Amino acid sequence: MLRQTYALFGEYSELLPKQPESIFTTVMDATDPGFLADFIAQNSNLRYQDKQSVLEELRPLMRLRRVNEILKREISVIAMEQDIESKVRERVGQIQKDMILREQVKVLQNELGEGDSDAEFDEYRTRICACRLPEETEKKLLKDVDRLSRQPFGSAEASVLRNYLDTVLDMPWGVETKERVSVETARRRLDRDHYGLEKVKERILEFIAVRRLNPDARGQIICLVGPPGVGKTSIALSIAKAMNRKVARLSLGGVRDEADIRGHRKTYIGAMPGRIIEAISRSGSMNPLLVLDEVDKLASDQRGDPASALLEVLDSEQNSAFRDHYLEIPVDLSRVMFLMTANTTETIPRPLLDRMEVIELPSYTDEEKLHIAVDYLLPKQKKANGIAPAALRVDEGALRTVIARYTRESGVRSLERELGRLCRKAAMAFATTDVKRISITAENVESYLGTPRYTRDEAAKTDLVGVVNGLAWTQVGGEILPVEVGVMDGSGKLELTGNLGEVMQESCKAAMSCLRQRAAELGIPTDFYKTKDIHIHFPEGAVPKDGPSAGIAITTALLSALTDRPVRHDVAMTGEVTLRGRVMPIGGLREKTMGALRAGIRTVILPKENEKDLDEIDPNVRAKLRFVPVETVDAVFAEALVYPEAAPAARLDTVLPGAAEGGKLPALRV
Repeated sequence: MLRQTYALFGEYSELLPKQPESIFTTVMDATDPGFLADFIAQNSNLRYQDKQSVLEELRPLMRLRRVNEILKREISVIAMEQDIESKVRERVGQIQKDMILREQVKVLQNELGEGDSDAEFDEYRTRICACRLPEETEKKLLKDVDRLSRQPFGSAEASVLRNYLDTVLDMPWGVETKERVSVETARRRLDRDHYGLEKVKERILEFIAVRRLNPDARGQIICLVGPPGVGKTSIALSIAKAMNRKVARLSLGGVRDEADIRGHRKTYIGAMPGRIIEAISRSGSMNPLLVLDEVDKLASDQRGDPASALLEVLDSEQNSAFRDHYLEIPVDLSRVMFLMTANTTETIPRPLLDRMEVIELPSYTDEEKLHIAVDYLLPKQKKANGIAPAALRVDEGALRTVIARYTRESGVRSLERELGRLCRKAAMAFATTDVKRISITAENVESYLGTPRYTRDEAAKTDLVGVVNGLAWTQVGGEILPVEVGVMDGSGKLELTGNLGEVMQESCKAAMSCLRQRAAELGIPTDFYKTKDIHIHFPEGAVPKDGPSAGIAITTALLSALTDRPVRHDVAMTGEVTLRGRVMPIGGLREKTMGALRAGIRTVILPKENEKDLDEIDPNVRAKLRFVPVETVDAVFAEALVYPEAAPAARLDTVLPGAAEGGKLPALRV
């Protein structure tokens, strides 16, 4: 224990340089524990309470142990104090050094005539006054400049203030482009850049006409909804050019943080304004056209809901004083024209959807794709690949083959890629051979593009029993959906196959019940549901299918199989069926009719209530198909089934009203 005491007192003495040498010598020569403890306690700079505790201990060894504990604590405290003092002294020294160097730089700058120390702050004040901001905003920014002038040059707060002022002053305050509201100019621009889309163009021209008559009208929020590749973003850019507005595009796909819309508080490290303010600053105008792409793909998590943050941005009653969290000053967004794009409205929150005017862009027909390829895509790809316009000729047959067998889409992106492949193959031939002209036809297009990726959907060539052509539509267009029914002797088992959704399975059961109620009228054994096993199958079982509009196709296929009457192979049908045999309206008629025409169908049976939708069908498609509107399944049977001459079709005397089509349809919609 004596050795421990000697070591502790030696370390303690080193931390106290003013300790007399005689005290250290006496301690090192002492051998009596009691005397050593008393001497150290008496001659050390200890607290009164510590000395009192040593004095109260009568046992020498315990007294010495108590002194050792006190020395350990004092050594730790003194070492910590000295470390803190050293750091403070070093920091103060660095600050003094920086200050001296800064003053020297200022003196040298003054001697060289390179400006005074207040030049930066005077520049900020001048820029703030030149922006013609509201009085309250101007006072706040000038106050921030004064705060910046009082901060040390390299301090963290000075850096935050400097970045903030630079961001605010980079905004195009008071800068607006003169809007061009000529309807004819806009019409020519839209017609030059886009083929078809007449309803979309008409609505946009109406908007421009209103702006011409009432320049102060609040901006309408337009949302273009359609499948990928139909020109939503490009038509937005054409609108900006037609109206002489600066344009800024920001993609909202996958955005899940509210701060991406409203910005971060500037106290955070790496803070920045939201995407709306950043887009306006990038456009260089306070009245740009902002294209908000993929608004249907907004997400949300624990950091907030960006869709809710957009409500204030898009509300014409509130956005005249929009406050970004980073800027903390009101920004007028009422002069900004917002144009949204989306693939579907199903995932857009209802409050956000209510603030928009939805304009649907339908998928292109094959004829429209042909015109787009000839007038836009092929010349563009020739130019991109360095091919002279007359050096490469792609005839109409080749283009139709590319559209039908190498692409399957609603838009034209894949078509443009395939035409790019053709041009690259031609460029390779021009570069490696002496050929001067290349002509691509339907016969030789396969040698350039390889084996076709898709086969044509073709209906059966003969009338079959229990097989009906239904109609379905997906995001890449419409197609026929064959319905197959097999009837076997059994015990009344109903088998449904083909990856069917819940709604489609219910349609099969509704079709069965519809026929059971009227079995005697239709010439079906009244106990068929007990004595026959029925199998309803939809081919391509890997593709999910759902929706109610295959009802009349299922009912017709069941009746055909149960009565052994064939169904016309050139007829396709779509419509929901009720238990009373009423045919209900459906959706996607435009796409379904295009799919029917591609498959070689000549007659399309559709609900009577969808007759009004025939005007939306492309005139070329409408001219090549015969449409039969029906109200009951009896009219469907009369049109689709091949009846013997002696067997007239049964009629439905009573028709009860039903509900309109509902439900959400995933991958394959029928």
